[in-house]
Amino acid sequence: MPIHLTTLTRRRFLQITGTSVLLCGSRTSNAETTDVESDLVYLLNDTHIGEKHPEDSAVPSHLRQVVTKLVNSPNKPACVLINGDLALKDGQAGDYQHFAKIIRPLQDSHIETHLTLGNHDNREAFYEVLKEQRPTDPPIESRHIAVVETKHANFFLLDSLQKTMVTQGTIGGQQLKWLASALDRFQTKPAIIVAHHNPRLGGDPLHFPGGLIDSRELWKVISSRKWVKAYIHGHIHDRTYAQHEGIHILNTPATSYVADAMKSTTGWTTAKLTASGVTLTTHTSDSEHPWNGETKTLTWRSA
Repeated sequence: MPIHLTTLTRRRFLQITGTSVLLCGSRTSNAETTDVESDLVYLLNDTHIGEKHPEDSAVPSHLRQVVTKLVNSPNKPACVLINGDLALKDGQAGDYQHFAKIIRPLQDSHIETHLTLGNHDNREAFYEVLKEQRPTDPPIESRHIAVVETKHANFFLLDSLQKTMVTQGTIGGQQLKWLASALDRFQTKPAIIVAHHNPRLGGDPLHFPGGLIDSRELWKVISSRKWVKAYIHGHIHDRTYAQHEGIHILNTPATSYVADAMKSTTGWTTAKLTASGVTLTTHTSDSEHPWNGETKTLTWRSA
C-alpha cells in the first residue's frame, strides 16, 4: 500500500526552465511556533532500511535514533537531506514502506525532508511508495533531481543511480546538461552538489572504482562555475574530506553500518552554513566515539 508523506507536498515547487526548486524552511501554518535555524541542514546517507518482518529484528535502527533526536531538538533545521541508499539491498517496496514509517515523525514535526537515490535503490518502487516525491513535471523523466534553496546556499540534488545493485554510479549527459542550466540560473548563492556516489577525483583512490563513472565530465561542468563550492556524497560508509580544483569533496558517515569498524563509525552530520563557508559537525550513533561532536570549518573557494 502506498505511503503518502504530506510533508513533501508542503514544499513549494516552482518550474523555472525545467528546474524543480524546493524552498526549504517555509512554514504554512500560523499555529506552528517552532524556531527554524535557516542556516542549519542535516545530512544523512546510506540508511539501508529493510522491510521489517516479525521474525526478523535485524533491521538497521540508527535512522530511528537520528529522527528521534532531530524531532526532539528545540530548534529545527531548514531541511534534512538523506543522500541515497535508502533501501537495504535492492529497493523493495517493503523497504520504502518501512523507511517512510521511520521518517514519519519528521512529517509530523513539519520538517522539510529531501531524498536522493543510490545504487541499492529502485526508482520505480521508490516512486510507487513515496508518491509525493515524484514531481508532476520532472526536469528529467528518468532521474530524481531538484534544487533545494536555503538561506546561504543552493543544494543541487543529483541522481547517480545507474542501475539497482550496480556499484558504480553515473550522472549522464542529459542530467549534466540540466545541471549546467540550473547552476547558471542560480548564481547568487554558493552552490553545493549532492549525489550518492563519490567522484573518482580527489579523496582516496581505493574507492574510485566504485564511484562516478563520469566524474571528469561532471567536473568540467562544475569547476568552471566558481559559485560551486562543494560536492557531498556517501556510498563509502566512512568520513573523509578532500578537494579537487578548489571544490570541497565531503564524504559523510553512513547512518546504518560501516565497512571497517576499526576505521569508521555510523552517524549523521549537521551543516551550519554561512555565506563564506560551512561548519560540519559529526554526530555518532555511539555517543562515546571520538568523532562525536567533532567539527570542521571549511571556507569556500573565491569567486
